[in-house]
Amino acid sequence: MKNPNAAFGKIIAGLRRTARLSQEELAERAGVHRTYVSQIERGLKSPTIMMLFRLAIALNTSSSKIMKQLEADIGVG
Repeated sequence: MKNPNAAFGKIIAGLRRTARLSQEELAERAGVHRTYVSQIERGLKSPTIMMLFRLAIALNTSSSKIMKQLEADIGVG
């Protein structure tokens, strides 16, 4: 099984780029510091469920879509 934090980070980074947002813009929308977004994208942080919701809202998607992609990427489900 792949590292879930690294896979989650790649998903968030991809969604951010698709939305044409900088890390700073995403961080502002999610109410966190830019370095925290960077750490998530590099797989260094394990975000809470609340952070998942905040990121999903900031990225104009749903937490369930993010989790479905994560499950597919790490081979769960």
